[in-house]
Amino acid sequence: MAVTLGELAVRFGLTLRGDPDRPIDHVGTLSGAGPRGLAFFSNPKLIDQLAAAQAGAIVLHPKMQEATPLDCLLASNPHASFARIATELHPPLAGPAGAHPSAVVAADAVIHPSAHIGPLAVVGARSRIGARTYVGPGCVIGEDVTLGDNVRLVARVTVLEGVRIGARSILHSGAVVGSEGFGYASEGERWIHVPQVGTVRIGEDVEVGANSTIDRGALEDTVIGDGVKIDNLVQIGHNCTIGAHTALAGCIGLAGSSHIGARCRLGGGVGVAGHLTICDDVTLMAMSFVTTDIREPGMYAGGSIPIESAADWRRIVGRLKRIDGLNRRVSDLERQVGTKEHVSDEERS
Repeated sequence: MAVTLGELAVRFGLTLRGDPDRPIDHVGTLSGAGPRGLAFFSNPKLIDQLAAAQAGAIVLHPKMQEATPLDCLLASNPHASFARIATELHPPLAGPAGAHPSAVVAADAVIHPSAHIGPLAVVGARSRIGARTYVGPGCVIGEDVTLGDNVRLVARVTVLEGVRIGARSILHSGAVVGSEGFGYASEGERWIHVPQVGTVRIGEDVEVGANSTIDRGALEDTVIGDGVKIDNLVQIGHNCTIGAHTALAGCIGLAGSSHIGARCRLGGGVGVAGHLTICDDVTLMAMSFVTTDIREPGMYAGGSIPIESAADWRRIVGRLKRIDGLNRRVSDLERQVGTKEHVSDEERS
């Protein structure tokens, strides 16, 4: 779809500098967007790229507008404004209302007339699917599932018994919600399966990445708050809770009964041991492993060493890098005072 730059300014509450009649029909990079394309710029360190931009117009902060002669939309948060415009210019594909002939839909499922049920999809008994919801090809909806309005299951998504998903949430290909949690009781050398009788409740405006899994609760529900963003290949164990607007990057693993607060940011590869609580407004750097509760907001990091504040962790890592040199100096001093026999460089290393 094509709109004018002036229309975008009005629609998204931005200040326009330039030609209001310039047509815009796509978004792209500074160098890749054409004369009808829109790009964004927000990093002052990359100012040279702005000077060489080829886009028809740019979304950027008012303080940066003098750095380019191109038409501009001025925004206090250029990336967020660009994201909203990109969604308008590149809406997701919408299937026709109704069920595809190859879909299998239970007779007592309640499906809004505007919803789309794609090829080879399955909808179980007593499930309810809201207005304009898109169930893509090969998706499986179990019994007693509730999908709110404008939910989007891209393809091959599995949503099992009793799961509830709020409005405008998106689940990408291969996501599995409501699978059995890892629950077993030990008896000698054997493991006895513990039935997982809870379910999963997902709030509104949640996004779940491809091939991520969210286990159902053992006794109580697994709960994902409004606005949570989950990347690809994330494992969320049974009975976990994640507070509103928290973001989880790829390959994170949350063990059972982990409780993550609101507005947290967990970097790629983070691991959280079971039955731990992380308070609101915590940032965990990539590959950190959390083994104790975090009760104070802030940035934390930890890999082979226990979790520390980010500042302490950086200092400790710096010292670890110097430990080999320190060992050599101590060995030399011991040899000089006669408390240690000579040790070759090969032995020291």
